[in-house]
Amino acid sequence: MAALPAAAAEGGDGAVVRTAEGPVRGTVTGDHRAFEGIPYAAPPVGSARWTSPQPVSPWTRTRDATRPGSACAQTAGFLGDAPSEAEDCLYLNVTTPRHATGRRLPVMFWIHGGGFYSGAGDLYDARRLATQGDVIVVTPNYRLGVFGFLAHPSLDRGGRPTSGDFGLEDQQAALRWVRRNATAFGGDPGNVTIFGESAGGVSTCSHLAAPGSAGLFRRAIVQSGPCAVTDEWPYSDGEWVVRPRAERERQGTSLAAKAGCGDAADVAACLRRVPVSTLLSASDGGQGFGPAAGSTVLPVAPATALATGRFAHVPVMQGTTRDEHRTFVAAIETFSGHVTTEADYRSEIEDFFGPVKAAKVLAEYPVGRYGSASLALASVWTDYAWACPAGRTDRLLSGRVPTYAYEFADENAPWASDAPVPAFPTGAFHASELQYLFDQSEFRGPLSTAQRRLSDRMIGYWTRFARTGDPNGGGAPTWAPALPGADRVLSLAPGSGGIRPVDLAREHRCGFWTSLGR
Repeated sequence: MAALPAAAAEGGDGAVVRTAEGPVRGTVTGDHRAFEGIPYAAPPVGSARWTSPQPVSPWTRTRDATRPGSACAQTAGFLGDAPSEAEDCLYLNVTTPRHATGRRLPVMFWIHGGGFYSGAGDLYDARRLATQGDVIVVTPNYRLGVFGFLAHPSLDRGGRPTSGDFGLEDQQAALRWVRRNATAFGGDPGNVTIFGESAGGVSTCSHLAAPGSAGLFRRAIVQSGPCAVTDEWPYSDGEWVVRPRAERERQGTSLAAKAGCGDAADVAACLRRVPVSTLLSASDGGQGFGPAAGSTVLPVAPATALATGRFAHVPVMQGTTRDEHRTFVAAIETFSGHVTTEADYRSEIEDFFGPVKAAKVLAEYPVGRYGSASLALASVWTDYAWACPAGRTDRLLSGRVPTYAYEFADENAPWASDAPVPAFPTGAFHASELQYLFDQSEFRGPLSTAQRRLSDRMIGYWTRFARTGDPNGGGAPTWAPALPGADRVLSLAPGSGGIRPVDLAREHRCGFWTSLGR
């Protein structure tokens, strides 16, 4: 069934939209419309567990779209994501301005973060982004953890490495849904921007490199998921880092053994009979599972694709937060009940870098400079694993495509509402910028007047980029595009002069890391 033209697709109040699969009824308010829980693929359950997403069965009666679908199977996340055991979870949400009928608005396709093991599309309330920016916002779920990223030869098809990136395939299926249905909601299927944070940023990088994603989007925004991140991640699981296929297969083989299927005559059939709770337990809640480079979906890692120029040549906005790793230090201290000591700091750095290089790192990042071992450790990993890879990403991109680089830098960004407040200042922590783009209850807001102005500026930058590929305009401070060989990025902070260019490499000691061979 083809989608009807937008003018004919909706009821009088715009609450009913006829999609290519069937009609849906959403919620209409004075300034926006919201359609929740729309299936974009068939439930990946039973024999369809660990298969590519399949078409959803069409429907004829108007489907209720006023409540979100189930979040994909996961354990509770550090920033408040609720646990779920649902496999029937391939749903998406659409938010539009109130009067979008018959228009061709830019479509912004949000890929949520959560380390590839937690999160859901409905956690991101996009009403302000849609209404202030005059855009359509789509927020899908995708399979997570062991359900979305299990690589195992028993799951491959045709003797080819087809398993391991089912979550990325889900995102591609949702993008194809957008191409079929954007017009019915008042969107332009030819002007789609993919954007995401953390695991969503890594996903966005992956789509730049994935052959099957070509043509499904026109621009990309990468938030806290640098495409050129090192595969030597500070923590051994490093789920959100794209790993080689062989490594993911070893991980899959280990999981099959833990689930009691390692010696089965048909490992795939055995695994498909294992209960969700058992798989979550055997995989530590799905942590450590993420994209595999070397599969049919993702032949090469994003860093390789950028270095060789074999990626989608579209405008890109890319950035990080100034104090990324404070979130992770806080999480580890919370779960362990142990505050990082100077001895802990020294031990972790020596274990990772080896004694010779560790001595140089400890001299460059002495505890006395930061006031606590926790902050010293967070600074090392922020610079090594986030900021400097972001700078490398900017340089790789800017030589080939229009690139706009930023650093979110509000040192007083509200901390997560469901996470204990750590003993150190959280600063511009990982994920802190999300509350400036979306209305989220997961943070200890509300934003101050100055922070709200920054939020307005950011929404303007993001949506103008989605509209034209250039974030400038609207009376906002000029955002100059990144230049090859340069390290200037736009710092985003509240107050007078808070939005200004800064030298990312100098701020995060990237010269030191280069001299260290990192």
